[in-house]
Amino acid sequence: MQFKIAEIEDIESTLALHYKYQIDSIEEQDKESGFVTTAFTKEQLKHLIEKEQGLFIAKDDNKVVAYVMAASWQFWSAWPMFAHMIKDLPNLTYRGQTLSIDNSYQYGPICIDKHLRGRGTLEAIFDFAKQEMSKRYPILVTFINKVNSRSFEAHTRKLGLDVIQEFTYNNNHYYELVCLTQEKC
Repeated sequence: MQFKIAEIEDIESTLALHYKYQIDSIEEQDKESGFVTTAFTKEQLKHLIEKEQGLFIAKDDNKVVAYVMAASWQFWSAWPMFAHMIKDLPNLTYRGQTLSIDNSYQYGPICIDKHLRGRGTLEAIFDFAKQEMSKRYPILVTFINKVNSRSFEAHTRKLGLDVIQEFTYNNNHYYELVCLTQEKC
């Protein structure tokens, strides 16, 4: 398996994996194993790749089998949920640092094909993406819908992210999690 920063030619394969596990299209029996809530277009992924260098992928046999998205708050601000999170950043402190759009970035979503789950792919692609993003930002921020218990367990138990707060947006309940990019979470 090869880990790399995605290029334009990786968009189709990334979207195919994304669609397979996106909440609006995932098979019902697969929801309990985790899902992705946000839909993305080719244009959004193109921008993520060209302007942010924020799509990190794992390829096997030239097919994207896992991805992590990570980008500046400016990139994410087009979505109302992220605009809500941005407004709240100055109210949050982690390890003595007040969060801001300058010292933190939004990590996620992450998606791993189910045949690779439980085999260390999560930890490997997370570490790869975090290492790349640590060159620009000291703090990783993400959120997880409370109904997505598998993702919450993976991010807190396996990856070591800390819950900084819980919040509600659009009648959904979320955990907001953080970690320092220069340290093991």
